[in-house]
Amino acid sequence: MQTRTLGTQGLVVSALGYGAMGTAVGYGPSDDTESITAIRRAHELGVTHFDTAEMYGWGEGEKLLGRALAPIRDEVTIATKFGFTPAFGQDSRPGHIREVVDNSLRNLGVDAIDLLYQHVPDPNVPVEEVVGEMKEFVDAGKVKYLGLSNADEDIIRRAHAVHPISALQNELSLFAPHDAAPLFPVLEELGIGFVAYSPLARGFLSGAVKPRDQYDANDFRQRLAWWKPENFDTNVAISDELTTFAEAKGATLSQLALAWLLAHKDYIVPIPGSRNPDRVAQNIAAAGLALSADDLARITEIAPDGGLGGRLS
Repeated sequence: MQTRTLGTQGLVVSALGYGAMGTAVGYGPSDDTESITAIRRAHELGVTHFDTAEMYGWGEGEKLLGRALAPIRDEVTIATKFGFTPAFGQDSRPGHIREVVDNSLRNLGVDAIDLLYQHVPDPNVPVEEVVGEMKEFVDAGKVKYLGLSNADEDIIRRAHAVHPISALQNELSLFAPHDAAPLFPVLEELGIGFVAYSPLARGFLSGAVKPRDQYDANDFRQRLAWWKPENFDTNVAISDELTTFAEAKGATLSQLALAWLLAHKDYIVPIPGSRNPDRVAQNIAAAGLALSADDLARITEIAPDGGLGGRLS
């Protein structure tokens, strides 16, 4: 697989990464053995960048990813995040950051975290103070590169002024194509890479979408507007039209969606996640799907505004 560079500090990763949230939370019951097999299959097929967070099972997701990657630790980069509380509030106070990072190092079983993100801005703690604390971990050799997630232009500029930011991780997909677009100019100005989470629209573009009442009661999709009954049929129709276009190119819907992201900017790294090894292999094949300017125009014609209802409930 080709590689891409995130930022100007030297972080090089595979063009497609692996997002490990679903191995611990959000998408119904999971099987650790299958998840570990899926993670290792991703690496066998060329993925070298793996993404998790404290919030994904409050350490359990980090432990699982650490076990999966332990035999190949020197061949991969691992990203994790801090900033949430179990009640889904924000907490980026320096003392809390130190506690979370030390826990993450233990959970992952590593000496250093390759990429550390603030998961979400904390309105009670200036980002300058947050990044100043993150920089201390870089200076101590416990973290290699710094990132932000779910941040806006003001936060990005202020953070980057304290210490170079290598990557911004925000949501971006064919169903959510516009939210991140205003940030690309500042990323290009400052030399910051972009990691696209939920690149398959929380699974709506996976080719296996179901109505919300067919998902587990704790599944995140129960609360997303794309699955609302008044939006669902329209969004299925959009995905069906995209599927028809993908099949004409010998590809699946998920491969088309990921290839669209890869073609969008050369500093975008999508991080699809799946607990199914076969679906992981299908996703990774998207790295070999080239889209022409005409293809991209046709995709925009089919889904000019993304999915109906927006990404939030």
